[in-house]
Amino acid sequence: MSFVRTMTGDIAPEEMGFTYSHEHIVCCPGHWLERGEDDLLLDDPVKSENEVRLAKEAGVKTIVDATAIDYGREPQAVYDIAVHTGMQIIGTAGFNKGFLWDAKMPGETRTYNEWIGQASIEELTQFVINEVEVGMQGTGVKGGQVKFGTGYNSMSELEIKTIRAVSRAHLATGAPMHAHTEAGTMALQQIQILKEEGVDLHNISFGHMDRNPDTYYHCKIADTGAFLCFDGIAKVKYNPESVRIKCILELVKRGYQKQILVSGDTARKSYYYSYGYALGLPYIKQEWTKRLIEEAEEAGINGTQLVEDIFVNNPRECFTFKK
Repeated sequence: MSFVRTMTGDIAPEEMGFTYSHEHIVCCPGHWLERGEDDLLLDDPVKSENEVRLAKEAGVKTIVDATAIDYGREPQAVYDIAVHTGMQIIGTAGFNKGFLWDAKMPGETRTYNEWIGQASIEELTQFVINEVEVGMQGTGVKGGQVKFGTGYNSMSELEIKTIRAVSRAHLATGAPMHAHTEAGTMALQQIQILKEEGVDLHNISFGHMDRNPDTYYHCKIADTGAFLCFDGIAKVKYNPESVRIKCILELVKRGYQKQILVSGDTARKSYYYSYGYALGLPYIKQEWTKRLIEEAEEAGINGTQLVEDIFVNNPRECFTFKK
């Protein structure tokens, strides 16, 4: 039986509706707390709940919260928001990425807890399985996808170990997989390890693809059957929207329309309307999709069908448990 695992229970894939595939709702990463980087702390559940409610009112039905345990995940708080708003929220088991170096900080600052480095692959695998089948961080809130990640143009031994552990947890549970790629790099290297572990690449989405707007690279990833997530919508400081849309349309022209996901990765107060009067979660549904349709039609592509695939049909396929 096919199902999607949300924080409030399993649902049929057909119930997902309009879906954001990579967001953050409540998270307080330890390394940002240590630095006093307040903008990177989504630490007010009331404001976050208001933002999710605005998205629900705009027509968003499901949100994938991509926050892993080593990025300050707060599963109970996000579960409460799901209950209060009626939003279907998918939680994330597994890990984010390995070591984070900062020349301004003395020594080494880790995004992983020390125990991750000390644990065996078998122990990490069982940890992720438990997050999917029992609950995350002592709650009964179960993860609906499993995640790993790597750094910018780099892959540490620690990160390789978590890729293997998450792959094995995926094979044991059938949970969909998600890969963090720092600035859109290292996806092809991640794929080599996933193949070694026997993972069907159609069961994984690669995040931050618009941070590396390279169509050749995107096509190499898409050739494996994987999903590509363009999750930097409205972040003009990285690339103008025209760059993202061009990358998406180029993939469509090459036959990969059924493998594209879109979201905002709103992991800062300054991205949220409810924290800082920014465009916020409703923006993609209310405004950005209109531009995508317009530019798609100008390119001879059915824009309405493209939006339906990106936000409804593709997430339904991507986030369904397969075993």
